[in-house]
Amino acid sequence: MSDKLRVAVVGSGRWAQRAHIPGWQRDPRAEVVAVADTDEATVNEAGERFGVPKRVTDYRELLDDPGIDVIDVATANRAHFEISAAALDAGKHVLCEKPVHHDYRQTRALSELARAKGLKTKLGFTFRYAPAIQYAKHLIDTGFVGQPYVFNGYEQNSQWIDPATPMRQVDPHADPAVIATSSIEGYGAPIIDIMHWWAGTDLQSVVGTMRNFVPERMVRDTGLMQRLNIDDGDMWIAEFDGGLLASVQSSYVTVGNFPGIEARIYGSEGAIIVRLVEEFGICQTIRTATRHEVEFVEREIPQDFFPEGGHSREDWDFLFYSNLCADFTTEILSGSPQNQGDFGQGALVQETINAFERSFRTRAWVSLPLTEDAA
Repeated sequence: MSDKLRVAVVGSGRWAQRAHIPGWQRDPRAEVVAVADTDEATVNEAGERFGVPKRVTDYRELLDDPGIDVIDVATANRAHFEISAAALDAGKHVLCEKPVHHDYRQTRALSELARAKGLKTKLGFTFRYAPAIQYAKHLIDTGFVGQPYVFNGYEQNSQWIDPATPMRQVDPHADPAVIATSSIEGYGAPIIDIMHWWAGTDLQSVVGTMRNFVPERMVRDTGLMQRLNIDDGDMWIAEFDGGLLASVQSSYVTVGNFPGIEARIYGSEGAIIVRLVEEFGICQTIRTATRHEVEFVEREIPQDFFPEGGHSREDWDFLFYSNLCADFTTEILSGSPQNQGDFGQGALVQETINAFERSFRTRAWVSLPLTEDAA
């Protein structure tokens, strides 16, 4: 491998152009050398906009290219597993948007494949890499909260309150009599990731419920209004080893966030609240309290947790993804075993989502790890 990481981005649409490609290009140690998309107009648009010379409509043309170190999978969900598996088989490091697969066992299998081949993987858990979240984790690890007691996580998103706003990545042919996971998997996954990361212990059991508040919606692929029985609102409780209690709330129809993550942790010595919502030109805040000074006060995020020149008035997706790409670049180029937010973590998050869904279907607490027939 050269001293510069060479990246191919597969899937050249809106999210790739807002976060993935500019995130890589911000780091002088990385270079986007190829883009791929099944739509020729889209891939050419991305190539022209970002100055990427190699443009293909079939990602398989990239797999045997020795000039590519990383395959970045930014396609629709249904293609994540196939492309990630093919890239790992070809000896490439892989960054993939969530979920890798709807069944945690399949994601875990790719995690094990990567480990066996000495490759690094990373999930697109964008909010994990927010400077405020990274700083909060540092505070937790250095004892600021003491013994953690309670975690509250919120993934609130107002962009689908209007039923006419086209829904993407849903199955228009799904059984309308059965509520399908959507919010908790597509948007709740990042706060579940943060919950596990901050808790630092094993998840024991979960219970919760899902709701479909807006039944008729427009499907982006068809442009038609139809019955979409999806979870656009969820609420869950989780129990961890060591006694930590956690709650997670996820929704597509919550006023005031577009999108929004809020993570709170309370312990024996202190408490931390991180809010990742663009408000009044600021994309993140962190507030803390202690047992002796109980009023929450805003803290300044040290510059060490930002990419070079970064600040909280940047667009959240560009800022957070810049940190993600920089972190993956460091992990690969350094050759160290460090690999945060990898496919193993993705499997854990997906296993939690699978447990949440099972709890809703059975109306009962579900223990983890899941049994083989519980996915």
